[in-house]
Amino acid sequence: MAVAAPERLRGTPVLALLLLIGALLISVVLAIALGPTVIPLGDTLRYLHAALTGGSIDPADVTGYSIIWQVRTPRVLLAVVVGAGLAAIGVAVQAMVRNALADPFILGVSSGASVGATTVVAFGTFAVFGVYALSVAAFLGALGACVLVYLAARTRAGLSPLRLVLVGVALAYGFQAIMSVLVFLSPQGDAARTVLFWLLGSLGSATWGSLPIATIAVLVGVLLLLRKSRQLDVLALGDETAASLGVPATAVRRQLFGLTALVTGALVAVSGAIGFVGLVMPHLVRLLVGASHRRVLLIAPLAGALFLVWVDLLARTLVPPRELPLGVITALIGVPVFVLLLRRRGYLFGGR
Repeated sequence: MAVAAPERLRGTPVLALLLLIGALLISVVLAIALGPTVIPLGDTLRYLHAALTGGSIDPADVTGYSIIWQVRTPRVLLAVVVGAGLAAIGVAVQAMVRNALADPFILGVSSGASVGATTVVAFGTFAVFGVYALSVAAFLGALGACVLVYLAARTRAGLSPLRLVLVGVALAYGFQAIMSVLVFLSPQGDAARTVLFWLLGSLGSATWGSLPIATIAVLVGVLLLLRKSRQLDVLALGDETAASLGVPATAVRRQLFGLTALVTGALVAVSGAIGFVGLVMPHLVRLLVGASHRRVLLIAPLAGALFLVWVDLLARTLVPPRELPLGVITALIGVPVFVLLLRRRGYLFGGR
């Protein structure tokens, strides 16, 4: 799974870090300004300054201010959070199961979340949570799926990477079947369309209220993964090597599984299932800074955030006033990029 990088870049992630931070800040401002209704950059900066400092605006600017601060800013910031989280968790999952094809959704999390979301769309369950019903149901569905995968995959010998992948894939098919039955039995005529759009990912429902939990989950997840970066390096080499170096592979894998479940569940609950970010970003980052998980975990969240900000902007602007699902764009970009990576670097899939 490890990817070699040019020697001159391996020890110098600082430059890449600074460039990505600068690019991300510029991209955030541009993404807030651009959209079906373009707000001039000067006005955008003025509105943001007024919102952040408590300044006043002219009555004629209320509409533009509302678009910038109440609609686009939380959406773009949520794209930053979700992109960063998916990329970081993708790094952890690939090390946990020692498989270059792994991503945050390989453990059946998105399929479990889809069952929870479908119950809300089709039958109106969790109505007590109001506008947050879909997010709550998706999060509970994701956690439930992870519990089932864990219980089915664990043995007396511990958590095997291969068993985790196989059980996750098998249960994902089962969850998809349940979801299809729920849609079929739904009294709502447009349930299938709504569920499909959610499954492909969208940030259209982003609000300031959807940011705190997702942001905290991602920050905690990234910090914990950075603390475990050395263990990830060892775990990627195999359980035998890990044991010889004093790293308890089963215990570390269990901790990573729980962390992955919580962070992915929090992200899926606010954005739906967005594919390819957690799969492709870790590989691209390894090309830049090498296979050290500490370096990769410093760069990958920024790369994922930058990528998803632009993907969301494309989703909003390609076919206005309609909005494309994010998963469509990430797949159209991610598939050729991943194929090119394979041909260039000669990956060997499946691990040991």
